[in-house]
Amino acid sequence: MSELDTQRLRQLELLFAAFNRHDGAGVMAVMTDDIVFDAAAGPEACGRRISGAADVRAAFEGTFATFPDVSWECTRHAVFGDRGISEWIFRATAKDGSRIEAEGVDLFGFRGDKIVSKSAFRKDRPALPAKGAA
Repeated sequence: MSELDTQRLRQLELLFAAFNRHDGAGVMAVMTDDIVFDAAAGPEACGRRISGAADVRAAFEGTFATFPDVSWECTRHAVFGDRGISEWIFRATAKDGSRIEAEGVDLFGFRGDKIVSKSAFRKDRPALPAKGAA
């Protein structure tokens, strides 16, 4: 693995650590200012495209606010030249107490050692009952 590949792999680790701290500044520290994020769901074929550091940060901070306990359990990161992939399990509790748990994958593009694109894919799964509910 090249030194650049090692740096890129480290950026993916730092990204998900920042996600799990709910740290918008930490998330953006590993991304370029012209980042393009394709969310898993939305009205476009790509989901919902969000461009630029300010709007991407706002989108992630919105997720942190909507799901105060949101977490991503990463099961694998890999880097292939200027592309990367992360496999994860998304977990969160909705305001009604129902739980969300779904596997997903992110495809990344890199420019240098920074993330320039993130495209999210997530399994579509019904919400789980609230903890303790029958």
